[in-house]
Amino acid sequence: MIYGALGLVEVLGTANAILAVDHMLKAADVRFQTWHTKCGGHTLIFMSGDVSAVSAAVDSVKGNAPCEIFNTAVISSPSRETKRLVEEFTAKQKKELKCYFNYMPYHIWL
Repeated sequence: MIYGALGLVEVLGTANAILAVDHMLKAADVRFQTWHTKCGGHTLIFMSGDVSAVSAAVDSVKGNAPCEIFNTAVISSPSRETKRLVEEFTAKQKKELKCYFNYMPYHIWL
C-alpha cells in the first residue's frame, strides 16, 4: 500500500469514530484505512491520501468537530514501520469483522 500521508484522529467510541470518518471523507479526497480501539474506548482513526488532502481532512474535523477530538496528527511520508503498523491494524480489524459476521444468524442477512 502506498501512503503519501497518514492522518490520525483520536476520539472516544466507535460511533464518534464513524462520525469523524464520515466528516473527513466528505471534506477531502482521502481514504479510510482502519481504526484501532484501546484504553477505555479511545479510537484512533487512520486516513490516507496526499499530504494536502489529509491535512485538509484533519483540519476540517478539528475546526468543525462532530464529536470530542482528543488528538490529531498528519504524518507525511510515513516510515516503513509506521506503514507496517497500519497494515497490522487493518488485518486485525478484518479478522475481527470476519469472526463477527460468521456468528450472525442467517435471517439477519435476508
